[in-house]
Amino acid sequence: MMPPPMTRVTIGLTWMATLVLGGADAARAAEAPPKDVPAAIQVPAGAKLVAHLRGMGDQIYKCTASGTAFAWALQRPDAKLKEMSGAEAGTHGAGPSWTAKDGSTVNGKKMAQADAPAPDAVPWLLVQATSTTGKGRFSGVTYIQRLGTKGGKAPAAGCDAKTAGTETRARYSADYYFYSGAAAAPPSAAKP
Repeated sequence: MMPPPMTRVTIGLTWMATLVLGGADAARAAEAPPKDVPAAIQVPAGAKLVAHLRGMGDQIYKCTASGTAFAWALQRPDAKLKEMSGAEAGTHGAGPSWTAKDGSTVNGKKMAQADAPAPDAVPWLLVQATSTTGKGRFSGVTYIQRLGTKGGKAPAAGCDAKTAGTETRARYSADYYFYSGAAAAPPSAAKP
């Protein structure tokens, strides 16, 4: 049995969907990498920007003991990722790891950091991918930059034996830039 012929409405809707989705991909591809990035956290030459997402959520800290001293230690981020338009794009959690709405993930390790311009903000980072899963947005990511941070630092008051083992959350936001290509470690991360 032959499928019914496409109607003008179906053709028109298909054409509009192609135009809208193609436009979104073109807008993403046209975005330029960030400027004025400290040298320590620049991606290697040849890396290509594939996504720019905003992370909003919490940095989670735990009061830990080291001998007789106590301090807040970073445990994990707990954040939602959003497109610059505000649409949901995925999540960011322990590892560090990032998971896209399509199910693809990228895990990484910190290569370098630079102080954020705002004194109450967590540092800016360069992260190198250690593994990816799935076939989607994050499957080819090799580097991630965390820039434009706001908030997220551990409480300034510190902690003590009474609060040992407890967790606290610090609200933060950051811009995450995802790159593909240039798989070799950047010069600043190379060992002498």
